[in-house]
Amino acid sequence: MHLFPAYLVMFMQRWSVIEPISSGEAAYIAIGSNLGESYEHLLFGVNNLSSIGRVIARSSIYQTVPVGGPQEQSCFLNALVIVEPIGYFKGQPERILKVLLDIEHRRGRIRDTTWGPRTLDLDLICLGDLVANKTGLKVPHPRMMDRAFVLTPLCEVDSEWTHPITGDRACEVLIKLDTSGVVRTELSWRKR
Repeated sequence: MHLFPAYLVMFMQRWSVIEPISSGEAAYIAIGSNLGESYEHLLFGVNNLSSIGRVIARSSIYQTVPVGGPQEQSCFLNALVIVEPIGYFKGQPERILKVLLDIEHRRGRIRDTTWGPRTLDLDLICLGDLVANKTGLKVPHPRMMDRAFVLTPLCEVDSEWTHPITGDRACEVLIKLDTSGVVRTELSWRKR
């Protein structure tokens, strides 16, 4: 018997894992968009993550309802990507964050409303077992375990992921969350 819903088990069986996840320093990056050509923004974001390292896994793309922020905003497209950082970026969350912010900026990201609409949102969810609590950078992401739109794609690509501070397994936390606003799409990471 599985510890999580049957629909999630089905998605996990369709993992978009490119190769086995082996790096203890892997960067888990949540990617989202709800402004403009959201699908194009996601593709741009994932393609530009190669500047940090090798993409070793990509979740499916999900349509999700906004959490917080203005009520009238559109649904998001969300996913999670695992990157194995290279050289300069290994174990360096500040350096990774700088690149993520630059990628967002190049896609027209404007930060004027908390939890508001955005062309591209790239969040460093975790970096191996590293824990960082600095101004502007908290790793693991402080709200990740409350967000089905983060945990659903995370559990799809790494069903064993465990929070380095609390010891909670993401998939065990996910079964307690409302996932009704998280729907897997048929969108592919390869542009049609």
